[in-house]
Amino acid sequence: MGTTADRPGHGAGTGTAVPIGREEFDRQMARLGGFEPQPQLAVAVSGGADSMALCLLCHQWSQARGGSVLALTVDHGLRLESTAEAIAVGHQLQARGITHAILTWHGDKPATGLQDAARAARYRLLVDHAAGAGVLHVMLAHHREDQAETLLLRLARASGLDGLAGMAAIRELPALRLLRPLLSMPKARLVATAAAHGLSWHEDPTNTAERFARGRLRGAAAALGREGLTAAGLAETARRLGSARAALDEFTATLLARCTTLNPAGFAWLDPAPLTAATEEVSRRALARCLAVIGRADPPARRDRLDRLLDAIRQGLPHDRTLAGCRIVRHNRGLLVVREPAAIGAPVPLTPGQRLWWDRRFLVRLGTDRGCPVTLGALGLPGWADARDRVPAKHALAVPFLARAALPALRDDQGLLAVPHLGMARPDRPVIAEILFAPAVPLAGPTFGIA
Repeated sequence: MGTTADRPGHGAGTGTAVPIGREEFDRQMARLGGFEPQPQLAVAVSGGADSMALCLLCHQWSQARGGSVLALTVDHGLRLESTAEAIAVGHQLQARGITHAILTWHGDKPATGLQDAARAARYRLLVDHAAGAGVLHVMLAHHREDQAETLLLRLARASGLDGLAGMAAIRELPALRLLRPLLSMPKARLVATAAAHGLSWHEDPTNTAERFARGRLRGAAAALGREGLTAAGLAETARRLGSARAALDEFTATLLARCTTLNPAGFAWLDPAPLTAATEEVSRRALARCLAVIGRADPPARRDRLDRLLDAIRQGLPHDRTLAGCRIVRHNRGLLVVREPAAIGAPVPLTPGQRLWWDRRFLVRLGTDRGCPVTLGALGLPGWADARDRVPAKHALAVPFLARAALPALRDDQGLLAVPHLGMARPDRPVIAEILFAPAVPLAGPTFGIA
């Protein structure tokens, strides 16, 4: 897919840009907040000037506080030179006392949507490795021009406010944070920083390749700038939209706290009165988040379908609805939102001691059971018919009938073994299983992270 040209950092491409100093970087990091006394940072290092500069700045910052940096380079295996480049990056960083690891993207590569697939693989590898190493912060070197390009790309796709807010400076994940301390910095300053410290770097030719949208935008940057669409202006627009998105996130969280009650068995009660009394945008966001928690977060429910569901709720929801892997029904407590059983995948094997995230809703761990193999799947209505005579009344009353079919159930070669949320277990084979409701997205997570 082309070649890269390594070049020593002797000021090439830096112009009159001023390198980023330690005090300035300290201020950028302070805006992100939330670091432990001796911070451990993982830095995504592609080998370009941007990420090399960020890695050095993070190394200096963490060392001054008694911490350390773990540099991570993802080798996508898409170019013949990529492995050698990753090794060269490691040698240069290790010579400066920075620990380095190469993460390789294995498996088949898609014929279409390659950049999106590579991006998803990169984030997965980075997050998994950092979390496994006990690191709480993954640093990314996106800068002002990257943010401007992101805004333009999403504008071309007719994105709404959430997309046009661009990349977040702070993104909270279950195990760690993704941090972008340099979003407000022009690329030239990162190049100048790498050059000032004598770093060498290489540029991936796919970054400017005409066959990719970002490459075409970079080629058109000068023309866009002449029309007033400068990187600085576009990035500032994204920042302002990010502030608006953060405000909406706060309003939505407040509404969800008033109208939604989650049950650890994986369903939700929804009070339609405060939901429909809120502004249309906040109501839509709250409903979308509730559906994402109980059902499917990706892809999200479409706006037009959410609007139709909200209209039906305002009219008293005369008929049951399904959307985003959920079933929404009227109930004497308001509205009941349950997982749609038909949307749940086939049963999966579960081995003793294994931890499994099932149906993107439950964290499951089977104890040290030594009997015949166990599978984990949805209870289903036939399963409920089999279990109901063995379910204590208090457990059955706690879980509405419509929510029971989607409950996680354990089975062996003799049939239904246990349904922990219903307090049901077969007496001939006691089994210990931890099953915790842990949906893909929180009901009211952190607001959009701006710094």
